[in-house]
Amino acid sequence: MKVLIVGSGGREHAIAASVARSKKVDRIYCAPGNAGIGQIAECVPIGAMEFERIRDFSLEKGVDLVIVGMDDPLVGGLVDVLEEAGIRAFGPRKNAAILEGSKAFSKDLMKKYGIPTAAYEVFDQAQEALDYLRTKAKFPIVLKADGLALGKGVLICNTLEEAQEGVCAIMTEHRFGTAGNRLVIEEFMTGREVSVLTFTDGRTIRVMSSAQDHKRAYDNDKGPNTGGMGTFSPSPFYTPQVDRFCREHIYQATVDAMAAEGRPFQGVIFFGLMLTPDGPKVLEYNARFGDPEAQVVLPRMKNDMVEVCEACIDRTLDQVDLRFEDNAAVCVVLASDGYPVKYDKGYPIRGLEAFEGKDGYYCFHAGTKLAEDGKTILTNGGRVLGVTAKGATLQEARANAYRATEWIHFENKYMRHDIGKAIDEA
Repeated sequence: MKVLIVGSGGREHAIAASVARSKKVDRIYCAPGNAGIGQIAECVPIGAMEFERIRDFSLEKGVDLVIVGMDDPLVGGLVDVLEEAGIRAFGPRKNAAILEGSKAFSKDLMKKYGIPTAAYEVFDQAQEALDYLRTKAKFPIVLKADGLALGKGVLICNTLEEAQEGVCAIMTEHRFGTAGNRLVIEEFMTGREVSVLTFTDGRTIRVMSSAQDHKRAYDNDKGPNTGGMGTFSPSPFYTPQVDRFCREHIYQATVDAMAAEGRPFQGVIFFGLMLTPDGPKVLEYNARFGDPEAQVVLPRMKNDMVEVCEACIDRTLDQVDLRFEDNAAVCVVLASDGYPVKYDKGYPIRGLEAFEGKDGYYCFHAGTKLAEDGKTILTNGGRVLGVTAKGATLQEARANAYRATEWIHFENKYMRHDIGKAIDEA
């Protein structure tokens, strides 16, 4: 088979590494890819939102399967464009990807079908939101830009003043672009956060291993939100009891709700959960693999990635026994100092060869590119690399991951030093 992966980050590198293990695949392309993906796939200079070029390339090369990794092309309808051309594509169609594309839609869906989530209100006008905050809100409170905002369009506000500034930033200044045309104001929930990735074919759902992300830029969960500074899997807080509740009241209920709305979801649903004192509740949905969650979940998956993707497309997922290794993995993101606000790039990266031939260690590229000499790999983003390691336990995996971060060197290298700290509290 020939497989094309759409995207350029650490998630897509993790997907490519999983696809490369498939016995069914002999050629992998990635559009646009990055320097690390280029070591296992042929990167093609086509942007993730260039739908017609992706379609034409797939037809020209005889691509058998397209895996769409990123949220923007899914919400924009890339899968629809490919399917209309007779190209098999893994990921939800546009009318199902709205589950991530509009927080207002997803909140209304949960309310309609009784799926546990935080109480909320939706606003189209900034003044209405400000009036609500002044007269009815309880603090702390959460503001969410309705649309896609690179995982950063969520503000937790402790005071009325903070919330007013947040409404201004999202709806008036449009700091997150058109994502802030509508605003969801949500009650603040307390508890442990857990991420759960699932495969679904629109009827059946198969649950992957749990994980926990670290969104804040600095140690001890300080600083601005990022796309993710590290993660671990499985979460010790995701107990069998929690799993049973979520399978019955959240996972299958969401798949059934989307089908009932005439929006059958085929692909990956990412469930962001809060384990509250009143039970698990949905924080957010994503319509694709999480990043960096994919970097700790996919290396532990025993199944053939391509076979699972095809089962989702063919609606035969009920025939798949999804299995994971009985171990753990931790990912530490190496970023450019100053991310996510302001940072320099273009620095040479040294030490990548240390990962070659080391079983259980991975270096997933997120923001990298090849220099003009065609050999040197340079930093090319805020999140540069995801250093992942496995271990028999979470503690061992964390120690291995941090040891491996010492193998990599580049100017302005930055990382959090407390990824997985919550493991010790379990």
